[in-house]
Amino acid sequence: MRALSDSEIRGSFVNCSKGEARRLPVPRDLAGLPWPDLDFLGWRDGGAPDRAYLVADRADGPVGITLRVPTGPRRSLTRTNVCSLCITSHAGSGVALLAARRAGEAGREGNTVGTYVCADLACSLYVRGLRKSALVTRPDESLPLEEQIARLTGRLDDFLTKVLAS
Repeated sequence: MRALSDSEIRGSFVNCSKGEARRLPVPRDLAGLPWPDLDFLGWRDGGAPDRAYLVADRADGPVGITLRVPTGPRRSLTRTNVCSLCITSHAGSGVALLAARRAGEAGREGNTVGTYVCADLACSLYVRGLRKSALVTRPDESLPLEEQIARLTGRLDDFLTKVLAS
């Protein structure tokens, strides 16, 4: 992914108002992010645990979406869930159902779409083996890394297309 500026990130959001996009917390050290290893920029809102944000650089420019994270009791650490984007297994609450309000009129009417994603939104780093945890496993893949990345970006693009559909 190419490095994005604060203003590019804020201007990319499609499922919130311009005022909301101006107020949302953008990661502080944008220059320090591992941009070449990211397929999308994803982060959680430190001040609001039920909010997350995702920005992907698509062919027609960056597209950002706000996401809601379910709140409630934490899952058991013995239960395993799989991210639908990067196919990484996490124990407990390492995978979350992230819901995005749809863009346009559909979103104003309350329509949402959701998908199960790594709760820390670090899918790109898990695929590349740059982030690991004792509780995180990835299946042994026969696909080359480039194809795993293509699968991740394809699934992300499918999700974003659903958010953008009117």
